[in-house]
Amino acid sequence: MMSDHPSYQLEPAKVRSQFLRLLPISLFVVAFGAAFGLAAVQKGLAPLEATLMSVVVFAGASQFATLEMWGNEVALLPLMAVVFAINSRHLLMGASLFPMLRELPPFKRYGILVVLTDANWAIAAQDYQNGRRNLEVILGGGLVLWFAWLVGTLLGVYFGGLLQEPRSLGLDMVLGCFLLAMALGGRKTPRVLVAWVVSGGAAMAAYWWLPAHTHVVVGALAGGIVGFFWLEPKPHGH
Repeated sequence: MMSDHPSYQLEPAKVRSQFLRLLPISLFVVAFGAAFGLAAVQKGLAPLEATLMSVVVFAGASQFATLEMWGNEVALLPLMAVVFAINSRHLLMGASLFPMLRELPPFKRYGILVVLTDANWAIAAQDYQNGRRNLEVILGGGLVLWFAWLVGTLLGVYFGGLLQEPRSLGLDMVLGCFLLAMALGGRKTPRVLVAWVVSGGAAMAAYWWLPAHTHVVVGALAGGIVGFFWLEPKPHGH
């Protein structure tokens, strides 16, 4: 039986190694941060405002969606609804890490979730499936990605003309390919494969037929439902 007292100890050396582990992909995050910084100043945000948004919000898709709704008058409630819809996947991502997170003291538990992203979550989830507990990648990997996003935003704000359209270089595919590699590198049980297929199919259907950005939530919920109702048998002796 698991103790009610926190037992997971974050290892500083491992945090540093996970920081370096995600350093290569962070270079592509810089490029999209630059695209956001440029788009933000073109929408009328001051350089300081755009930079503070990246520091505090740290959510690329949500920040770009915010710019699409930005103007002289901003409809606050629709803006909040869109941002929540895009980021609501973090509710499921955090829940999937709960078996590890509950072993941390509350301050550390919620502190590292501030820098939770798709990339470091995918690595932590894959490592956990393979029997390794790795919350250090959430902290170390999240910090390097946050720093890269901030650097990119600053470059876009002040030197954005150098990279106005990163999609033309195919940079928008990098994170998707990375997440796909993480998915393919995990366990391939029938339960996991069915969850991925259902999640992908639901996300595509929502992308075609439902309002913008809802496909992320629909796909995550569909895959989560499969996992919730299709439970793996517990090993004997537990």
